[in-house]
Amino acid sequence: MNTLSSHVLDTTSGKPAAGIELTLTLPNGEVLTGKTDADGRFKDWPSVSNEGFAAGQYTLRFHCKPYLEAHHGKSFYPFIDITFELENNGGHYHVPLLISPFGYSSYRGS
Repeated sequence: MNTLSSHVLDTTSGKPAAGIELTLTLPNGEVLTGKTDADGRFKDWPSVSNEGFAAGQYTLRFHCKPYLEAHHGKSFYPFIDITFELENNGGHYHVPLLISPFGYSSYRGS
């Protein structure tokens, strides 16, 4: 079974990035939405099926511009898309994002 979570950290302030809107595009084109909590985390995607997320390619869009402009006055990126692939029975997938007004980084977390 595949599960998915994310965490956004503001590297300029060294704090979690709360309130960032998320859009997850599934392999079949369906779109799910969410928002990071006070700790910059999100894991409560609507249930896709009893088996969790199916194998395939997904795109997770982080709508970071409103957050970065509110906290730092500028944002080079209106949004950040991370496209990744889930395997059959791949377990838990965690997609962290480190952001600043002029840069970002991501990796597969645990």
